[in-house]
Amino acid sequence: MTGPAVDAPASRRAITLAVTVAALGYFVDVFDLILVNVVRGPSLTSIGVPQADLLAEGERIVNMQMLGMLVGGIAWGALGDKRGRLSVLFGSILLYSIANLVNAGVTDLTQFQIVRFIAGVGLAGELGAGVTLVAEIMGRQGRGWGPTIIAGVGIMGGVAATLLGGAIPEITTGVDWRTAYIVGGVLGLLLLVLRIGVHESGMFKHVATQQVVRGSFTALFKTRARARRYVSIVLVGIPVWYVIGILAASAPEIGKAMGMVTPPERPRALMICYLCLGVGDVLAGGVSQWLESRRKAFAIFLVGVGITMAGYFTLGRASTTSFYVMLAAVAIAGGYWAVFVTSASEQFGTNLRAMATTTAPNFVRGALVVMNLAYAALRPEVGVVTGALVVGVVVLALAFVGLFGIDETFGKDLDFVED
Repeated sequence: MTGPAVDAPASRRAITLAVTVAALGYFVDVFDLILVNVVRGPSLTSIGVPQADLLAEGERIVNMQMLGMLVGGIAWGALGDKRGRLSVLFGSILLYSIANLVNAGVTDLTQFQIVRFIAGVGLAGELGAGVTLVAEIMGRQGRGWGPTIIAGVGIMGGVAATLLGGAIPEITTGVDWRTAYIVGGVLGLLLLVLRIGVHESGMFKHVATQQVVRGSFTALFKTRARARRYVSIVLVGIPVWYVIGILAASAPEIGKAMGMVTPPERPRALMICYLCLGVGDVLAGGVSQWLESRRKAFAIFLVGVGITMAGYFTLGRASTTSFYVMLAAVAIAGGYWAVFVTSASEQFGTNLRAMATTTAPNFVRGALVVMNLAYAALRPEVGVVTGALVVGVVVLALAFVGLFGIDETFGKDLDFVED
């Protein structure tokens, strides 16, 4: 079901505004998402968590946030396909902004966990809605550049969060963790002003007049081919969050277990990770456009993850500097998030596109819960370093399996619906 009036790209001004709002929204999204890891040491200590429990309690709070994102992904995906992409952009930003302001006032672990769950629900919607909107208003051949810009700018939100947390003392000593959450909330509320003037996707308006199922999560699994595409794209994306959630977030514990006299600092490790993920996003997006293939770009960068991950666990143990260098390398290789969200949006018809593009990234992020649980179970048996390595090998193997299950979507006409 196609039509040139619907499939034609929007004006340059409309595309620029949509990409700008989506990119800045993702910047705030990543800022808030990573902030919980950046300040988890001082924040948990200030509410009375013993030093020995910081790793375990920090993982629980991150898990609550990720579970919230799983719930939010389905809710916002349904809303995006039923009520429009713009409704999700507004609602998700508003919810996570308010949650972060509330987070500044928590006084115990229970409150912290509840607020991060709510924040996770809010954080789940912005990226999927933004990428869906941009993919539907851009031309077919250049479509990959939109999500590349969104991801490249958005990833810098993680860098900003780490700087605010004192990742480089020579530049900033950081701010109080409560102030950091307030900053995140205020940034989100300011962003809502920019949303005014962004127009809804013509493809969505067209599908909204048809008698088709829209925004159904179960519809993604109604046929074997559709379920294969969805599960496969999720598997392809999981290594990105393995790099963030384990290799970078647990850098101090891994470095200490490697025998380093001066273990890596968490804020600095996360800053390096996010900065290099941004570099990787631009590179992966460029490679995908150059090769005119999403699948080839995935293959190249997944091989890169395997090679650099081996260096992280071998060469990285030589010194703290070597560790940071190898973390940077594996983060660049794992920086194919832009191609991932682009491919997720292109795999499915307009009536299920927001659901797929919103839930797929959140199931990838939610997979960190499983990775953390597996890592926690392995640590007492095989140790911190080997446990992290085992989780990484399994995750990478699953990603290569997923690579064979997705369709090549470069230049695909997106003006179609799923029966």
